[in-house]
Amino acid sequence: MLIVKSRNLTSIGVLENAYNISVTRRVNALWTASFALPADDDKNELCSHLNFVEIVSPSGKYLGLYRIMPTETRKSVNADRIIYRLEHVLATLLDDVIDGLLPSLINRTTRENLERLLSFQETKHWRLGDVDFTRYFEYSFENENGLLAPILSIPQPFDEPYEFTYDTTTYPWTLNLVKPSNQTRAEIRWGKDMISFDEVSDPTGIVNYIIPKGYGEGVNQLTIEDVNNGQRFLKDDASITEWGKRSYIWIDRRFKNAEELKGSAQALLSEWSHPKISFEVDSVDLSVKPEYAHEAKHLNGVVRIIVEDKTHYGRIIEEHIADLGREFDVSYKIANRINDITTIQADIERKQQVNEAYSQGATNILSYNYQDNCDDSIPALIPFYIDDDVVNINTVELTFRTKRFRAYSRATKGGGATVKSTSSGGGTTRSTSSGGGSSQTSSSGGGTSTSTQSGGGSSQTSSGGGDHTHLMFTAVGYESDSAPNSLVVAGANTSVGVSTLYLPGQNSGNAQFYTRGASGNHSHSVSIPAHTHSFTVPAHTHSVNIPNHTHDVVIPNHTHDIELPNHTHDVQHEIVELTSTPSSVTIKVDGNVVPHTSTSGNRINLVDYMAKDSSGRITRGRHEVEILPNGLARIEADLICRVFIQSQLGGTF
Repeated sequence: MLIVKSRNLTSIGVLENAYNISVTRRVNALWTASFALPADDDKNELCSHLNFVEIVSPSGKYLGLYRIMPTETRKSVNADRIIYRLEHVLATLLDDVIDGLLPSLINRTTRENLERLLSFQETKHWRLGDVDFTRYFEYSFENENGLLAPILSIPQPFDEPYEFTYDTTTYPWTLNLVKPSNQTRAEIRWGKDMISFDEVSDPTGIVNYIIPKGYGEGVNQLTIEDVNNGQRFLKDDASITEWGKRSYIWIDRRFKNAEELKGSAQALLSEWSHPKISFEVDSVDLSVKPEYAHEAKHLNGVVRIIVEDKTHYGRIIEEHIADLGREFDVSYKIANRINDITTIQADIERKQQVNEAYSQGATNILSYNYQDNCDDSIPALIPFYIDDDVVNINTVELTFRTKRFRAYSRATKGGGATVKSTSSGGGTTRSTSSGGGSSQTSSSGGGTSTSTQSGGGSSQTSSGGGDHTHLMFTAVGYESDSAPNSLVVAGANTSVGVSTLYLPGQNSGNAQFYTRGASGNHSHSVSIPAHTHSFTVPAHTHSVNIPNHTHDVVIPNHTHDIELPNHTHDVQHEIVELTSTPSSVTIKVDGNVVPHTSTSGNRINLVDYMAKDSSGRITRGRHEVEILPNGLARIEADLICRVFIQSQLGGTF
C-alpha cells in the first residue's frame, strides 16, 4: 500500500492503482523506490514533486517513508503510464548546507558531533535517537552541500560494525546509530529457500599494508606517524604471510586529525586484508508467512549461506524487492566485509565534491628581520608569532652576523643641576722652603721736626733730708706721637716711663721729676717755661733680614657644592663605530640554549629548541630568539619560517 502525504506530512490519498512497486534498501546508504500509475489515473495529481509516499508491504511490513523526485512518462501500444522515482526521506538532509569552515571540536562525543551537524537543519525534520558509541574523534567540515554525507562519515573511523537506522513513523523523524549484532540471525539454504546463488571471490582488492594520508599536500600532508609509534603505515602480518605483501596508499583529505585517520585506516585494513567474497542470492522470503516469521532476514544482519557442502557467512548489505506484489521474491547482496564503503553512494558523491570544495592550504615563508645594538647584559631580542591557522611548521632557521657597535652622535643635551662633591678629609699642607734674604726700604730724605708747644709750669719733688747728690737730666723730646707719655732724655739710651716721669700733657709747660732719696729729706722745685722741641731726622734707610723658612697651612674636612645651571649641549651627528667586536655569542630560543657560540651563522635550525605542547608540537603564539654577545656589538639577523597555512580566519577585506 502506498499512502501519499503532502509536504506538511498530511495524508492526502492512497494509490490503489500503483503497480511495479520496487524497493531497494542498503546499509548506511540512501534507500530508493519506484512505482507506476496509469497515465489517466486521477491520483497522479497527488504525486507532485517532493510530496511524500509511505510504503507498506501487503503483509504489513513497513518499508519506510520516501520523497517523490523525478517523474517519467512512458507511452506504449499497450498502455500509457507515469513512473515515479522515490528516495528515502533521509535525503531531506541534503537540503541544508555548511557554508564555510566548521572547525573541529576537542573532546566531543559521537552524540555531540552528530547533534552539532543536525543543528544546521533549517527545518528540523530529524532528531537524534539512540547512539551506541562514545568516541572522541575530531571532525572538521567545509563547504558541505548537504548534511547527509558529513553525518554518514561520523562512524567511518570506527573499527567495529555500525548501522544507521531510521524511525519515520513519527515526526520529527528519528536517526539512530547502533551496533548491529554479530550473531547469525537467519539462514539461506539451497533446496529450501534459495533460488539462485552467485559467489564472487575477488583477491584483487587485498590490501594488507596500508599507508594512510589525510589533509594537506607534500611534506604537509597528514599522516599517522605521530600516533603510531613513528610508523607511517599499518599492516596485517597474517594476511602478508598468506597472500604476500599488498601495499596501498590510501588518501582521504577529509581527515585532519591523525587519530581519526588511523582509526579509519585500521577499519579498512581489517576488511581489505582478505579476499572480498560477495554473494548474490535470489531467495524466497518465507517470513511473510506467519509460521516462518522467526526466519525473517534483517538488513545488515549476519546470515548463514549453505550451498551443497559449503557454508559461508556474511552480512546482508542490500535488499531488493522488484515487485511489492510479490514481496516474498527478494534478492540479497551479501558481503563478508563489515562495511562495504563502495555501496555508500552519498559518500562517493561527497568525495568527488570535497576535492573541489576544500581549501587545502599552501606553504608560506614568514620572514623576520632584525638590526640593532646590544651588549653582554642587554641581548638582541627577535620576537615572532605563529598563528593558530598554521597547520604545520616545516622549518625555523636563523641566519645572523655580528658587527661593530654603532652610535650616531657624540653628545646629548643636559638640564643642569646642583652637584655636591664627596667630602674632603682636610689636612696640613706645608709649602716649599724659602731662601730668605735682606729687604731694604726706599731711602728717606730726612728733615726737621718741631714738637707742639708746651705751656711750661712748676714741678716739685717730694721732701727729703740728709746729705745727697742729684743726677740731672736734660729733656730732649717725645719719642713719637703714638707714645706721648714717653720722653727721650739726653745722656740716656732708654725711655723713661710714666712711672718715673709724669707729663701732664703734650703741651704742658713743666714736669716733675722724682728721684730716690739719698741723704736726708728734701724737695726740689723746678720751673719749666713754655717751649718747643725741634729735632732733625737725617736721610736714612731700613734693612730687614728674612731667614730661610717654611709655611704650614691646615685645611679642615669639607665638601664642595657645584651648581650647574640648565643648559644644552649641541649634538654632533655622526656614525661612530667601535674598533672591536665580541668573540662569542649565546643564542636562546624560548629560553632554551642553542649550541652555537660563533659570532655568525647560516640557516641554524631552531625547531628542536622551540616551546612545544604536551604532544610535542610547536606551540602556536609568541616565540622569541635571544642573541647575547660577550661585549658591545651590532647584530644583523634574519629569521625564516616555512609553514603550511590555511586561509580560514578573517574576511576578504
